[in-house]
Amino acid sequence: MVEVTLWGSLAALADNQKQVEVEARTIRELFRNLGARYPGLKPMMENDVAVSVNGVIYRDQWSKELPQDAEIFLMRRLAGG
Repeated sequence: MVEVTLWGSLAALADNQKQVEVEARTIRELFRNLGARYPGLKPMMENDVAVSVNGVIYRDQWSKELPQDAEIFLMRRLAGG
């Protein structure tokens, strides 16, 4: 199990839970299991989120392993150019 902090408006899509515990070994599993529990998050996780693991932001590396004691944040991607 890992503990994930849902940043900003993402918490509203997860029954207003700001922190959730999820069984996941990788970012891909995190997305799959969060989407199963909170279907409202699914569309956001397809293209609009980034994951911070111990302060490093991952945008497309979904096979990244999640340490059990990691600080994990799920947040909306920032647009820029």
